[in-house]
Amino acid sequence: MANVGNQLPTQAVSKPAPGKHGNVLPLWGNEKTMNLNPMILTNVLSSPYFKVQLYELKTYHEVVDEIYFKVTHVEPWEKGSRKTAGQTGMCGGVRGVGTGGIVSTAFCLLYKLFTLKLTRKQLMGLITHTDSPYIRALGFMYIRYTQPPADLIEWYDGFLDDEEELDVKAGGGCVMTVGEMLRSFLTKLEWFSTLFPRIPVPVQKIIDQQMKARPRKVAQKETQEEEATSAESGRQGERRRSRTPRRTPSPRRSPKRSRSRSHHREKERHGPSFDRELERERDRQRKEREGRDRGERGDRERRRSRSADRNQDRRERRRSRSSSRDRRSERKDKEREGGDDRSRRKERDHHKDRGAERERSRDKKSRVENDDRRHKDDRERHREERKAKRSSRSRSRERKHKSGGEEKSRKRDRSHSRERDRERDGEQRSHKERSHHQRESSNDHSKHSERRRSQSTE
Repeated sequence: MANVGNQLPTQAVSKPAPGKHGNVLPLWGNEKTMNLNPMILTNVLSSPYFKVQLYELKTYHEVVDEIYFKVTHVEPWEKGSRKTAGQTGMCGGVRGVGTGGIVSTAFCLLYKLFTLKLTRKQLMGLITHTDSPYIRALGFMYIRYTQPPADLIEWYDGFLDDEEELDVKAGGGCVMTVGEMLRSFLTKLEWFSTLFPRIPVPVQKIIDQQMKARPRKVAQKETQEEEATSAESGRQGERRRSRTPRRTPSPRRSPKRSRSRSHHREKERHGPSFDRELERERDRQRKEREGRDRGERGDRERRRSRSADRNQDRRERRRSRSSSRDRRSERKDKEREGGDDRSRRKERDHHKDRGAERERSRDKKSRVENDDRRHKDDRERHREERKAKRSSRSRSRERKHKSGGEEKSRKRDRSHSRERDRERDGEQRSHKERSHHQRESSNDHSKHSERRRSQSTE
């Protein structure tokens, strides 16, 4: 069965050193999470206190000093950091599943102790520490989370009747002794919106039997406290009685005997000193009676004066109340009248504001229309200017084109005339050459004919 995230389904126990009480402690459950609730563990690992300040602490003694100075309770969450109102079931604050908060320094330091891998000697130093009960509480909680369930009763056996008190709740209000805390560790699974690792059923039965066989020693303490309170109350009563003056009982007179006989017999028995004492006693009783009467008269007069003063105060209060009521009614009437006037003024101002707003809107509309007209005129002007520019550009281009065509035609004519001249020159040259060749050929022919003639003549 899954264990609500506190440990893995398969519990592993690391083997201790040889011997039952070796210095190396066994670890029960998950060796990485210390069997903590996943939400508490993630908040511990992501808290800046654990990542920054506790990271600098490297030794066991530094962590113990940090516990002494910083831990004020052993609840997993700080006060007011978890909002569990209106949440029920698995999302509520009972099982510590749905909502997180600011994790307490106590649980940050508890996981820091787990990272140090405490030895048996160091753990015994924690649970027997004399400087602070919170150091001991974290040691016992370390045992509850990391040690095998069968060894819990052995660890807690000598401390179940420990009477050292500590406040375990964040913000205060839950004072208990170390023994009561250990008994709750053994018999209850829940601890302030989180869960301890589950104890197997056979081991839990053995622990319950031992708890029943070993009742708490609170009864003796309560009886001692009751006796002390009764003795103190008796002493206070005696002191009050001693403070009140004792009255000497007046001599009782028997109805059968007369005053004279009793007086004479008392005179004969006690002598003149007894008479003096009787007179003194009578004078004292008279003074006491007179004082009582005066006191009663003074009390009556005081009561009367107080009642008269009270009556006057009541009358004055009634008058002031009535006057204040009248004033209030007058104020209300004035306020009503003023409210009517104000409402009328507001309506007038509202109408005026409406008229002014209408005029403003009209002015705005006229301004907008004028602006639109101006924009339209400007646009038309720009269009006309653009058209004029375009037409002028086209005209200049046509002019340039015409002038360029004329120049081209002139150039063409010139080139044609030049070609014609060249052709003429070529023709003349060729004619001359032809005539020259003909002449030369005719000369050669004549010479040749002459030679033939000369030869033939020869």
